[in-house]
Amino acid sequence: MNFFAKPEIVCTGFRFVEGPVWVDDGSPLLAGTGARSGALLFSDIPASRLCWFADGRTGVLREPTGQANGNALDPGGMLISCEHENRCVSRFDGKHAARRFVQRFEGKRLNSPNDVAVRSDGLIFFTDPPYGVAPEDRELDFQGIYCVEPESADPTLLNDEFDKPNGLAFSPDETSLYIADTERGHVRRFSAGSDGTLSDDRVFCDCERPDGICVDTAGNVWVACMEGVEIFAPDGRRIGFIALPERPANIAFGDADGSTLYICARTSIYAVETEVTGALARRGRSAAEACCS
Repeated sequence: MNFFAKPEIVCTGFRFVEGPVWVDDGSPLLAGTGARSGALLFSDIPASRLCWFADGRTGVLREPTGQANGNALDPGGMLISCEHENRCVSRFDGKHAARRFVQRFEGKRLNSPNDVAVRSDGLIFFTDPPYGVAPEDRELDFQGIYCVEPESADPTLLNDEFDKPNGLAFSPDETSLYIADTERGHVRRFSAGSDGTLSDDRVFCDCERPDGICVDTAGNVWVACMEGVEIFAPDGRRIGFIALPERPANIAFGDADGSTLYICARTSIYAVETEVTGALARRGRSAAEACCS
């Protein structure tokens, strides 16, 4: 199925980009950027920078970031980030210094939080592989999936049976949560309870070293894999593929109509015009309105 155009580089020259999230105009996060119609925020992990891209321009929004990786907006418009170097999850409102609010599980330091998804009720879900911590410094002997209430510092462990949990994303109705296990080469699908619990664990699709995930409004699942972006129907059938010259790490829909797929691939950000709309593409708009109302 071809519902996308050829990917094009929109900005380059970074060290290792990750964690893309679209923020619409009006958000306090974009104050001082001069962005006229929203912007893509993303991490440059080794440079320890939170960067933005808008209107053909780029800039730095936050530095240092503790080598932040995955990012997501909460319903109030604040940016939730997974910080590799600081081994924590942080919150940033664009006006004050980022605040680390999740750092430990049962008194032990997290490994290195990797990616994050925030449900519409504010509950935060994140993965915790050991990519950013030396083996001798680890305090947890498993790689967990956690959820945490917006104002809590105490995460709940949901699953500890992943080899390398990575990207994650909710279905449009938030009843399913997709989570990549990079080491095992598959994406798993869970039924997500209203209380944050996960059940009905099953393999949704197989692909080579899956990383970031996003979902469109039709429920199709887009996965950054070894050779490019693979697209799967809600029943797990592979229905499309986007080839790239650099290995992608993470993806997000954005722009005013939510139909542009932005791809973080090593040193560059690619944009792909699609015929679909991202399930979270309007989150930035609603968050900005909530902040400014």
